[in-house]
Amino acid sequence: MPQLDTPLLHGKLELHNRLVMPPMATALADHDGRVNKEILDYYQEKANGGYIALVIVEHSFVDVSGKASERQMSAASDSDIAGLRKLAAVIQANGAKAALQINHAGSAGIAEEVVGPSAVAHPNKQRVPTALTQPQIKDIVAQFQAAAVRAREAGFDAVEIHAAHGFLLNQFYSPLTNHRTDEYGGNILGRIRLHLEIIKAVREAVGEDFPLLLRLGGCDYHPGGSTVEDSVIAAQAFAGAGIDLLDISGGMFGFMKSSSREPGYFADVSTAVKQAVDLPVILTGGITLRQEADALLAAGTADLIGVGRAILKDSQWAKNAMTR
Repeated sequence: MPQLDTPLLHGKLELHNRLVMPPMATALADHDGRVNKEILDYYQEKANGGYIALVIVEHSFVDVSGKASERQMSAASDSDIAGLRKLAAVIQANGAKAALQINHAGSAGIAEEVVGPSAVAHPNKQRVPTALTQPQIKDIVAQFQAAAVRAREAGFDAVEIHAAHGFLLNQFYSPLTNHRTDEYGGNILGRIRLHLEIIKAVREAVGEDFPLLLRLGGCDYHPGGSTVEDSVIAAQAFAGAGIDLLDISGGMFGFMKSSSREPGYFADVSTAVKQAVDLPVILTGGITLRQEADALLAAGTADLIGVGRAILKDSQWAKNAMTR
C-alpha cells in the first residue's frame, strides 16, 4: 500500500515520493509578469531540502488578455524564458521536479474586455464576457501551445494545463457558463473540445517524451453545473489524447468545496477518475497532516497528494512530514 514517502514510477513520470506542492498564486511577479528575486526566494524556501517530489509552479498567463491578476507570472513571451529558466533551476537544485502551470483567465480575468465561451456572467465575478469566435478560439490554442514550448525551453520537467477554478477552460467545461450551440458546446464532449485541441497542439509541439499534466475542475457541486460523471468522461478523453497525469481540484466556484472541509474533499472526483483511467491522479484539498495523506493514498483516492495551504503557512511542513 503506497504511503507519502513511496516513490512513483509511471511512464514518463519518476517521482521520489508522493508529495506535491500544488500551484498557488503568489502575486510576486514583476508587473509585466517576469520572474524576479522574490519569486526565486519563495520557491527556494518551499523546495528546500528536496522533501517535495513535484512542485507545480503557479498559473502563468498565456496571453496578456487572459491575465487573472496583477503581478501574475507570464509565459506569454519568449522574453519570459530566461526568468523561467532560473525558476526551474532553483526547484530542481533542491531535488524536486518542476512543472509550470499555464492558464487563460477568460471571464475571470482583469482585462478591460473579458472573453468566454458564451455571453454569460461568471458566477463568482459577475462580469459578462464577449463570446469567443471560432478564429479567436484557434488563437487561444496557439497561445497555450507557445507557452508550453517556452516551459520546455526553460528546462521545466513538465507543463500543466489549467482547466479548473473557474478560468477559461473550466468555463468551457461547465454548463453554467458554456451555452454554445456549435461544436464547442452541448454535451461534455463538445464542452471539452477546446481542451482536446490544446492537448493535441501542445503534444505536437513539445514531443512525446515531455510530461503533460492537466488540472481538472471536475465538479461544480451546483445545480445545473458539471458533475462527477462529466469528469470521468473528460478524464478518459484526456488520457486518450496524451495527458500523462490528472490533477483534481474544484470547478467554477474555486479551490474550496462549500459543502465539506474534510481532508481530501475532492476525493469523490479523484476516486472516480482514478478508477476510470490508467494515469496517476493528484488529490489536493484540506490535507494538513501526514497521516491524512497516507490514509487517502491507502484508500485508493489518488496516487499523489497535493498539500497547499499547510506548506504555504509552514515551509518546514514537508520536512517534518517526511522525516517523522
